[in-house]
Amino acid sequence: MASKGGDELVKYITEKVIVFMEEPRSSRRSDVPKQPWTQKWFGMLPLSLSIWRSNWSRKEKE
Repeated sequence: MASKGGDELVKYITEKVIVFMEEPRSSRRSDVPKQPWTQKWFGMLPLSLSIWRSNWSRKEKE
């Protein structure tokens, strides 16, 4: 039963690799800017913390 899941995983990864390799290189590279690594790995949490921190420091200055 465990090998069935492994087979499906290998099949899925193989399909993704084939689709990626068949896609022309020019369409893989886009002019869309990459998102910062903090957003990629942690989502909106770093942004919300930075906004909260800037609001907090603004209140201290007043």
